[in-house]
Amino acid sequence: MLANSEVEITGIVIIRFKIAGAIEATSAQFGKLDILVNNAGGGFTNLAIDVPEEEFDATLNINLKATFFAAQAAAKIMMRQGGGRIINMSSQAGFAALPTESIYCASKAAVSHLTKCLAVEWGQFNITVNAVAPTFIATPGTEEALADPAFRADTIERIAALHRVGQPVEVSGAVVFLASPAASLITGHTILIDGGWTAR
Repeated sequence: MLANSEVEITGIVIIRFKIAGAIEATSAQFGKLDILVNNAGGGFTNLAIDVPEEEFDATLNINLKATFFAAQAAAKIMMRQGGGRIINMSSQAGFAALPTESIYCASKAAVSHLTKCLAVEWGQFNITVNAVAPTFIATPGTEEALADPAFRADTIERIAALHRVGQPVEVSGAVVFLASPAASLITGHTILIDGGWTAR
């Protein structure tokens, strides 16, 4: 029988190997790996005083740990082939304090800083590492929250310049740009796609 700490470590190792295996399989199928987009994310709504350890760990696992190990696995392939592009999904929450989302905010801030660190380490291998940080985007993941009229009105008010919820294409466009030759000299940067939320 495994102790709790051993179970946790074993789980982390399994996750890391699954990520690395998926990336290796993709590279093998297509013959190379030019671009990695780390687009997983999630979190919980809870006052900081009430956050249980399980929510803390789950949020960091999906937002930070998975991002790091996917980037690490991709970078090993990109180093061998002479370069590539890594694009991480951060959030405006990494640049603003959102009540009831302290751990999510911290994890996304960490993604933006990790992006800088990886960019500095891997630039010598012709690998660029950037991030995008969206505001609220109209997706199935935000549909329930934005269906609340009071929440939606407050959100639109906070998107200080444009006063509207974003559309997926407004995020994917930035990702395509960062993956393109036009962004070949951009690395270590997080593009805020927040309609002016953090400009206030």
